[in-house]
Amino acid sequence: MQKNIALIEDEQALRENYVAALSKQGYKVSAFADRQTAQAAFKLNLPDLAIIDIGLGNDIDGGFTLCQLLRAQSATLPIIFFTARDNDFDTICGLRMGADDYLTKDISLPHLLARIAALFRRNELLNLPQQAKDLVSIGELLMDTDRMSVSWQGNSLDLTVTEFWMLHAIAKYSGHVKSRQQLMDESKMVVDDTTITSHIKRIRKKFVQLDAHFDCIETVYGMGYRWKVKE
Repeated sequence: MQKNIALIEDEQALRENYVAALSKQGYKVSAFADRQTAQAAFKLNLPDLAIIDIGLGNDIDGGFTLCQLLRAQSATLPIIFFTARDNDFDTICGLRMGADDYLTKDISLPHLLARIAALFRRNELLNLPQQAKDLVSIGELLMDTDRMSVSWQGNSLDLTVTEFWMLHAIAKYSGHVKSRQQLMDESKMVVDDTTITSHIKRIRKKFVQLDAHFDCIETVYGMGYRWKVKE
């Protein structure tokens, strides 16, 4: 069944380019230049996935508002922020508002398509029965790679696609150090060391919100990160 993607982007040239690129991949694309038009459309029908720019014309944080409204309408609708605003504050705000991923416009088209495909795959597999081969179980951590779900101490942990694969790379071979390059390879992205560090900080923070004593992700200075095996 053809998937319907909503693209909310105020720059006409970018909007038209991405509509064309996504349409070539077999997606049905509904494009909107501003928050108000998108909101009116979403009251009638929700898309299968939304790609949202943060700044929409004079509506500086319009994308944030739209994300909150969409998340209130659906807890499972995949939402991607796709923006030129590349800073930790906006990234954290976007993810806290319920976005599944936060991507900057300097990424390649294949990278964006991979993220879209991963989110569709995750949603499609959420209701399938679990299989032991898809599970990574280490102490109080349980990761289901097919559903892309994570739990800690029996409580669900909400991670973005990028965060999920970074955590998976660290936890799958507990006790072994994973370099930043290996983390980039696992999560299929190319970023600088500062961005990797920011992702790891956000992952740790999400664990700490569930468990104040969480300390399993260890920084090995000059080398990378590892999942600390408890005695």
